[in-house]
Amino acid sequence: MKKIILSVFTLSILVTFNVKAGDPPNANQTLGQDYSKELNAITTSVPFLMIAPDSRSGAMGDAGVALSPDVYSQHWNSSKLAFIESPMGATMSYTPWLKKLVDDINLAYLAGYYQIDKNQTIGASLRYFTMGNITFTDESNEKIGDFSPHEFALDASYNRKLSENFALGVVGRFIYSNLTGGTAAGEKTVSAGKTVAIDVNGYYTNKMTVGGYDGNWAAGFNISNVGAKLGYTEDEKNFIPTNLRIGGAGTLHLDDYNSITATFDVNKLLVPTPPVYYIRDEIKPDGTVVTVSGEEIKEGKDNDVAIVQGMVQSFYDAPGGGKEELHEISYAVGLEYWYAKQFAVRAGYFYEHATKGNRKYFTAGVGLKMNVFGLDFSYLVPAGNFNNSPLSNTWRFSLIFDLESFTNQ
Repeated sequence: MKKIILSVFTLSILVTFNVKAGDPPNANQTLGQDYSKELNAITTSVPFLMIAPDSRSGAMGDAGVALSPDVYSQHWNSSKLAFIESPMGATMSYTPWLKKLVDDINLAYLAGYYQIDKNQTIGASLRYFTMGNITFTDESNEKIGDFSPHEFALDASYNRKLSENFALGVVGRFIYSNLTGGTAAGEKTVSAGKTVAIDVNGYYTNKMTVGGYDGNWAAGFNISNVGAKLGYTEDEKNFIPTNLRIGGAGTLHLDDYNSITATFDVNKLLVPTPPVYYIRDEIKPDGTVVTVSGEEIKEGKDNDVAIVQGMVQSFYDAPGGGKEELHEISYAVGLEYWYAKQFAVRAGYFYEHATKGNRKYFTAGVGLKMNVFGLDFSYLVPAGNFNNSPLSNTWRFSLIFDLESFTNQ
C-alpha cells in the first residue's frame, strides 16, 4: 500500500482535531476498565465542513446558532436569514489553517442572500479548502507525483418565517473532496469523493427586559450534514460530519449607543462511536481465547451502519457508556459588545473533552460596520500548552457587503 493513504488520513485528522498522544481504545484493555477515560475521538471524512468560516463567530468561541441574523447565518443556522433586515448581502472570508504545522493550508468562504419578501429569504455559499502541495511517494520512497489536495462544498438554502417569532430553514449541499488527484494506492483506484447532504434548522426570537434594559433573546438549532457517506475507493466509505448544534443568545441595549450579547452553543456529532475490539490472545468472559484482533466487539456497538441508524445510535453506543457520551458534547460561549452599531469587540471560549479531540481555545476579535461594507477579524489562542498546539496563531478575516446600500449609493 502506498504512502498516499497514510498522507490522506493524517490530513483529514489534523484538519479538525488536536488529539493527545495515548493508546487507542482497543489496545490492551482489561475487563472492568473505564473506557470513558480512553482516547476515542470520532473521525469523519471532509471534517473541513466543521471549521468556522467567519470572523464574527470565530471570535466568539465558534458559537453562532442563535446569534442575531447576518450573512454568516448560511453556515450556522440558515433560518436566521428569514429575520435579516437588509434585503440582500454578501461576504467573503479567509482563514489560514494549522499555521503551526504548515503555511499553505487555508479555507476560503463566499456567501450571500436575497430577501424574496418579508417572510422568505434564499441564501447560497461556497466553501473551498486547500491543503497546499504534497509530494506522494510509494513504499520504496520513489516519487509518484505532486498534487494539491482540495475540497469544496456548494450550498443553497430556503428560509421562511412561520410566525413573527419563528422560522425554519433547509440547506442543500454538494460536497467534493479530491485528496489524491487520482493516484493509485496499491491495487485500489483512488478517486475524488462526492456526496450530497442537507441541513434542517430553526430559529426563535422574542423581546425581553432585564434590570430595566430592553433587549431580545433567541434560541436556535441546526442538524447539519445529513447525507450519504463519502469514500475515495469503491469499497470504503465513511460518515460525513453530521452534527447537532443547539444554543441560545441574549442581547441587552444598555442605551442608544451600547449593547452587549452573550451566546452559548452545544454540539454533538451524530456519528457512531468506534467500538472496542478484542485483541489477539485476549481471554473472553466465556473462557475462550481470541485468535484474531479486531474482529469481535468487546464494548460498544458496530459503527458500520446506515446513516439514519448511525445518527440514532450515536446517542448510546459509546464503549464507556453515558459518561463517554457526555464527553462527546463540545461547548462554545461568546460575548459581543457593540458601540453605536459600528464598532464591536468580541471574545469567547471553546471546550472539547481530551478523549474526543482535546480542542480547547480562547478567541477574540473586533468588527467594524460602515454603510456599505463591514470588516471582521478574529484570533485564536489555544488553552493549555500554547507552543504544541497546531491551532496556534489561527486568525480569520471577513469582509461583508450590504448590497442594498451599495446599490442605493
